[in-house]
Amino acid sequence: MLFMLLELCHAKNARAQQGLNNLWLGGFDSEGPPPFGGIDLDFQSGSMVVSTMTRAIGYRRTSANITDGNGNLLFSTNGAFLADSNGDTLLNGSGLNPSNYTSNYPEGLFVSQASLILPKPGSATEYYLFHCTIDEYSPNSFAQQLYLTTVDVSLNGGLGAATAKNEVLIADSLVAGRITAVRHANGRDWWVLCHRRGNDVHYRMLVSPMGVSAPEVQAIGVDRRYAGGQACFSPQGNRFACYKGNAGEDLDVFDFDRCTGLLSNPIHIEIFDTDLAGGVAFSPSGRYLYVSSVEDVYQYDMEAADIAGSMVHVAVWDGFYSPFPPQATLFDIAQLAPDGKIYIGTGNTTDVLHVIHDPDQPGLGCNLVQHGVSLPRYFENSLPNHPNYHLGPVDGSVCDSLGINNGVEEEMLHAAIHAYPNPSTGRFALNYPAQSMVGSLEVRDVSGRMVLRERLPQWSQMHVLHLSHQPAGIYHCTLSWGERAASIRIIVAP
Repeated sequence: MLFMLLELCHAKNARAQQGLNNLWLGGFDSEGPPPFGGIDLDFQSGSMVVSTMTRAIGYRRTSANITDGNGNLLFSTNGAFLADSNGDTLLNGSGLNPSNYTSNYPEGLFVSQASLILPKPGSATEYYLFHCTIDEYSPNSFAQQLYLTTVDVSLNGGLGAATAKNEVLIADSLVAGRITAVRHANGRDWWVLCHRRGNDVHYRMLVSPMGVSAPEVQAIGVDRRYAGGQACFSPQGNRFACYKGNAGEDLDVFDFDRCTGLLSNPIHIEIFDTDLAGGVAFSPSGRYLYVSSVEDVYQYDMEAADIAGSMVHVAVWDGFYSPFPPQATLFDIAQLAPDGKIYIGTGNTTDVLHVIHDPDQPGLGCNLVQHGVSLPRYFENSLPNHPNYHLGPVDGSVCDSLGINNGVEEEMLHAAIHAYPNPSTGRFALNYPAQSMVGSLEVRDVSGRMVLRERLPQWSQMHVLHLSHQPAGIYHCTLSWGERAASIRIIVAP
């Protein structure tokens, strides 16, 4: 039995070493009065911490950013330009996505999932940005290129610089946006997918230490024509979903082979509402799929014999406006967060987000709270386009040939479990590496008596622990995932 027990005592502030997707940037500047300006949604401390920030970059629908392993911002983009960690234009980062549409919106694009950032495999400092814009407006908005831009964060005194920009990867009519990615089965490389406009063709590219491969195509699913909507992989990478609320498009769900990059077993689900946009997100376990469709949110059970028939209508828009009409808090793009919750944008410029607190629970037990997150400034659907950066190899597959897992998980556990603040009067944020299975937390006092046992969602990176009801003293927290476990000592102060 592989079992690790680690005790760490931190009497000072400590932060986990997960990073990459723990910081979400949003908000935008405007000539109007407050509450315009930048918003940071920071998950590094154990729960969503909302703060405001003044930056020269604002974010609309097109939003992507990445941090280092300590959660420090490296760079970001709104589709029109790249910004460094200070929010200023990255060296050589202007002029992304050359088109009339981009020129009309230099403050940021309004295209869902039109930018995606991936670490270059085998490099400690280089990142790839996959991006597109709207190149043609008629009869329906679409892209004519998928671009690649390379950023090296070691340049310009550590602020980074774009070393290559707007390199054309695909020259074809493409559905604008909906650029997605998932780890290859070897745990190192990436698959990047996008969709040709007007038919059922998916483009895929392999990202490896050698660079980005020439695109290959696969015809599967229904014809896709319209911009908007959302596509995503399950956290485990074995399923792919795409939703756009137009007649004939609606919802597609596929199986995905992380070794070959091929989709299979398409399931098309018609959703009989009048909504024309929306989003899609999987629960941490990958069992439940959520479709946010303007005035409605639906849940589907991926383990059901009849997936379409498993639909549960988990929310109907409650008619709320924020801060006032006409800013309706509808349901739009969605994103699974590092805390195991799903956050949903409102489709309008509002100062709230919706949240699904327990997305791995069936039906109404998922605990969807409309406008459950209040924000200090306007937020225009700028949920970042983050893949699952923490996904490892498919153990035992023919593509699991790099030994990625050999010693890595053990090392991560020994280096990356922290409690913040510690000591505390009873509220602790536990940070830990994302794991591919459900975990558990047990807390015992010095006599060995268990005082708390809680569930750790798959792919979560933090958990807020409340011990204010317990006497002051030393407590031992054991976090376990299957046969892997680690412990940390925390102190409840008087």
